Amino acid sequence: MPKIVIAGGTGFVGQYLSKKFQKMGYQVILVGRQKGNMPWTDTDGISAALEHAEMLINLAGKSVNCRYNASNKAQIFSSRTETTSILGKAIENCSHPPILWLNASTATIYRNAADRPMTESSGEIGTGFSVEVAKKWEKTFFDFHLPRTRQAALRMAIVLGADGGVIQPFKNLVRFGLGGIQGNGNQYFSWIHIEDLFQIILFIQKHHEIDGVINCAAPHPITNKTFMETFRSIMHRKIGLPSPKWLLEIGALLIGTETELLLKSRWVVPEKLENNGFEFKFPTISTALEEILAKE
Repeated sequence: MPKIVIAGGTGFVGQYLSKKFQKMGYQVILVGRQKGNMPWTDTDGISAALEHAEMLINLAGKSVNCRYNASNKAQIFSSRTETTSILGKAIENCSHPPILWLNASTATIYRNAADRPMTESSGEIGTGFSVEVAKKWEKTFFDFHLPRTRQAALRMAIVLGADGGVIQPFKNLVRFGLGGIQGNGNQYFSWIHIEDLFQIILFIQKHHEIDGVINCAAPHPITNKTFMETFRSIMHRKIGLPSPKWLLEIGALLIGTETELLLKSRWVVPEKLENNGFEFKFPTISTALEEILAKE
């Protein structure tokens, strides 16, 4: 039975990928902190699991949906860099290492962009805490030079799907008449349907010439205003009160998160995937939300 190892695979994305690969006939081995997973402290066991694996997918990392205090910042950094380092060293100890190592990264690595889209070749790296996390994460990953393992960092946009992520909070806002713009509504919202993310992984696995950084985002990013309008339209809600920045600051404080997650303009496009012939099943926000909300 072919084998895939998923690290940090108990979250929304990891559970989806696990189920899809199991349906394809793969043995899926999970590494992580939850009961039943192979623990991070078992470095010999991780190396053994990686022997003859077709692929390693690392999604491990503390959620950034929290306040950026000193303790949380330290955990956000360490949960990404230390786990990536453990996996890289485990591969180095393999006699038959995995053919492909996909490491999660984030499209937030690019600067706040309202003037033009960011591609792998022309995108400009930003500044600030989230960017520093992404830079250190990718550096830890690419500092490993593994001659028998192809490496790709997935710069993921906001992942949309029916069973987790951001859909439920937005759905609640729309349901209660609060689904208007956030801030001025002109900030770009880059996103990807979770099924397309899965298909991208299969595409990279098949196309051996693809490596390095890869933007995992739908080809048609939209503004926050368009996103909320589309959401309201599909849910048949005409009224959507706006949320000005000052109100978002209060709300973020109350629920323990940061307004950056809503207000940063992420304008990211998948140049490398499209140049290699990848076709999205859900290229537009309307097709994505119609499929997702039909399942809710």
